[in-house]
Amino acid sequence: MIRALYDWTIRMAEHRHALWALAIVSFVESSFFPIPPDVLMIPMILARPNRAWLIAAVALSSSVLGGLLGYAIGAFAYQEIGLPILAALGKGDAMTAFSARFNDFGFWAVLTAGITPFPYKVITIMSGWTGMPLGVFIATSILARGIRFFVMAALLWKYGAPVRDFIERRLGLLAFLFVVLLFGGFYAARFL
Repeated sequence: MIRALYDWTIRMAEHRHALWALAIVSFVESSFFPIPPDVLMIPMILARPNRAWLIAAVALSSSVLGGLLGYAIGAFAYQEIGLPILAALGKGDAMTAFSARFNDFGFWAVLTAGITPFPYKVITIMSGWTGMPLGVFIATSILARGIRFFVMAALLWKYGAPVRDFIERRLGLLAFLFVVLLFGGFYAARFL
């Protein structure tokens, strides 16, 4: 089943609308969707390494725009939308105490969440709710997501064929590790 899903993803990564799909996933992941854009980005670059920089740029710009939606949710609709999203991630009760300290280290929070598997949407919503300066939020989001997506693009562009071979030989293990990282990010969001 994992092999069929992987083969389907590789085929879809070569589709003419793949960049639009990546843009949508990157956008919604930054504000409320649980699946990271890496799921599409990696096979897209493996399928078409000559487009690695374009793919990274689409993921970056869409992710930052989605982050602005998360910021707006936090700033203007925290009780109605933001709090239920954060509660689903296990952060609802801790938000008031956390918000008092958030802007003291907000730059580092946005940077860390933008690079790591920690759910970025938690930080985008918190940034709006706590009133982090919008310019700091945007600049840090561009930096963090740029590092994440362009480093990944560079590595896949440079080592794409061996990476694809490695993925295809160890697909089950990598699928397991992806799930562990995904749930680990949600676990970290719940307990940090």
